Amino acid sequence: MKQIALLFTLCLAGYVTKAQTAKELIGKWKLVKETKNGKVTTPNETYQVFEEGGVFQGIKEDKSRKGKWHLSADNSTLTISISVVSLKFSVDYFDAKKRVITNPQTGTLEYEKVSD
Repeated sequence: MKQIALLFTLCLAGYVTKAQTAKELIGKWKLVKETKNGKVTTPNETYQVFEEGGVFQGIKEDKSRKGKWHLSADNSTLTISISVVSLKFSVDYFDAKKRVITNPQTGTLEYEKVSD
């Protein structure tokens, strides 16, 4: 009986954690590390801003682009669309303050949440 209760608690905790993920994505994120083809770089002033309703803004230095975002139901894929370009990222790690996503074209991108 104790094992069933423990299993139920772990399942419930996992569900609650996943349910909060899209909500935790809302806000401004700074790109702090980029890894592509084994080469690690620290990018200059690059941000992603996620708003309620799937509204997205990408900011790189003095340029800004608006688009849409969508997180899959299982929180494993983040899709960002700007104009006619749509990129799917694998969510490698994600908590309230740090996010790591990967795409074959962009490589691995590590973001930290910025407090406004």
